[in-house]
Amino acid sequence: MTDARPVAAGTGLSLAVRGLVARAPDGRTLLDVPALDLAPGEALAVVGPSGAGKSTLLHALAGLIRADEGSIAWGADDLAAMRDGARTSFRRRSLGLVFQDHLLFEELDAAANAALARAWAPAAERGAIGSRASAALGALSVPVETGRGVASFSGGERQRVAVARALAADPPAVLADEPTASLDRASAGALTDVLLGLAEGQGRTLVVATHDEALVARAHRVLRLAGGRPA
Repeated sequence: MTDARPVAAGTGLSLAVRGLVARAPDGRTLLDVPALDLAPGEALAVVGPSGAGKSTLLHALAGLIRADEGSIAWGADDLAAMRDGARTSFRRRSLGLVFQDHLLFEELDAAANAALARAWAPAAERGAIGSRASAALGALSVPVETGRGVASFSGGERQRVAVARALAADPPAVLADEPTASLDRASAGALTDVLLGLAEGQGRTLVVATHDEALVARAHRVLRLAGGRPA
């Protein structure tokens, strides 16, 4: 792990991983991370060759796969000790997720996809979620046409909708898997500005798995993985 520069404290969550081990059904070790600590507002880039365990680490940090050993503490909440329902509630409340394959609803338009968190949010919060979704789509230059399903969008447009969805619920931490992979250089730079602004401008905690060297150069810290272990 390498350090880059100081970060501002803010509304992010601290992360403390201890003795994290995740195994495949056949017993193979997928992850073996002895320790990982992030302060609120830090931006961490997770790098390594394909198959190194980057996506698996993000899935573990999000509670999408269960740790076989160890703890994953976001603030005072240990995901590894939670039951499935509690992990889901925590994830919806506290984590914004950007997946490699986007996981959008093809028939919905960009605004509906970006504001998807309204479906489970309390009524009093739904208006704010819609406003943040619209603002994120605008900041990411996503074309918004009512009724135009995202099935007709380019890969880069779909990626930006997925990022807007992650930001709309105002999460204290964002986990993003190859968020710039489908973008041209200019669009990737603009998206990097938005993501790093979450940490540097708003004090949120950011973990990004990426091959994008320009994004890595701007992260506060870098974790290199090989075979599921810190290299």
